[in-house]
Order: sequence, then structure tokens, then C-alpha cells
Amino acid sequence: MKKMSVDDKLGLNKFYPDEHNPHIEIDPDFTDEKEIMRVVKACPAELYKYENGKVIFNHEGCLECGTCRVVSGGKVVRVWHYPVGSMGIEYRQG
Repeated sequence: MKKMSVDDKLGLNKFYPDEHNPHIEIDPDFTDEKEIMRVVKACPAELYKYENGKVIFNHEGCLECGTCRVVSGGKVVRVWHYPVGSMGIEYRQG
């Protein structure tokens, strides 16, 4: 049996985003580039972008690992909680 790469495994996951109630809220007015870049670089799903001096975020595709919450320390990420039941990621492969 061929060993699966991490990208192949992640490609099997299913996402059920709650478009009306995002489980992560960022501070769009936060401007400390150093702190923002810590979060941008830490997200394994690459959901954070830094463009034109602003942080841009889309919660769809979130792996719910909590890395952004820990790295942010309440600065960039204002609110982080798990999505409501039956929403979010469904891991399909170890």
C-alpha cells in the first residue's frame, strides 16, 4: 500500500462551514504587522492573509487546531471557539 502524503490526507477531509456564525473573529483594525505575520505564518491551512496593511481571514477550511488563538494571544484573533455541532471539519484520514 502506498504511503499517503499529508496533502493527500488533508484532501480527504470534509468541511461543513457555518457561513452565518464564524467560529473565529479577528480584529480588522489591528495593525501591528509583526503580530499579524506571526498568525499568518502559523496557520497550517493558510487562511490568514496580510494585504495592504490589513489582515484578511476566511474561516472556511479551518482545521480547528487552535494555533492562531495561541499565537495571537488575544491580539489578532478576538474570539475563537469550536463550531457548533455538525459544523466544521470532519477528518476522514488519521
